[in-house]
Amino acid sequence: MIILSLSFLSGLYILGNVDDTNHRKVLLVRLAYLTFLGAILFSPLSFTGTAVYIMPAGIGRVNLRYIYIGLGFIENIILTIPLGFLIKRIFQNMSFISIVPLGFMTGAVFEIVQYYLSHVFFINRISDINDVLANGIGIIVGAIVAVMYSHFFERKQYV
Repeated sequence: MIILSLSFLSGLYILGNVDDTNHRKVLLVRLAYLTFLGAILFSPLSFTGTAVYIMPAGIGRVNLRYIYIGLGFIENIILTIPLGFLIKRIFQNMSFISIVPLGFMTGAVFEIVQYYLSHVFFINRISDINDVLANGIGIIVGAIVAVMYSHFFERKQYV
């Protein structure tokens, strides 16, 4: 409910205060993506690729040892590519070298917050080293896509 409330209020702010139609559309698409990302990461909703379900209450578990590259790993990479794109587009002067640790730190923060929410609100999320790696890789790939987009479509170069 918190995620949806914040998104709703942000959407109202964008609709009421942004006059340029194209800029408003871009901001609303960004907001929709961030709302979707927040719902996936910080709620008890779970996606199995073909189904959505609400996880039963629990404190989840932690995996810091076993690295498994499977469908979930690839889904997490795909999930965070737009985030990397947004970060690089918003912070255009940020070097690519600084995006790499930022990507992995962002993935770690996601997992720490999931761990905390699992123990406080019983959302039963697994804090997993695989997710940290996949999220970091997705953010890096998204930043690369943003650089390529800028180079080929806007004729600006930044790295």
